[in-house]
Amino acid sequence: MLIALLFQQPGPIIIETVHQPPITQEITMGDVVLGAVGLVGAVMIAAAITGLLVGVVVVLIKRSRDAAAGPTDPGHARLRT
Repeated sequence: MLIALLFQQPGPIIIETVHQPPITQEITMGDVVLGAVGLVGAVMIAAAITGLLVGVVVVLIKRSRDAAAGPTDPGHARLRT
C-alpha cells in the first residue's frame, strides 16, 4: 500500500497567470548622452547665473563704498564719479 502511494500520479496543477505589464523601451546610448548633456547644460546655466549675480552684488557694494568714502588725497582730482 505504501508503494502504491509513492507511484500514484498527483492531481493536475493549475497555475493562474497574471497580466504582465508592457515591456519598457530600451535605453540607448543616445538617450544616455542626451540626458548627460542636458544635466551638464543645466548646471552650466545655473553657474553662469549665480556668477553674474555675485558679480553684480560685488560691483554695487564696491561702488557704494567708493561713493561714501571721501577723497584720500585732497591734492588730486578724482576721475571717476
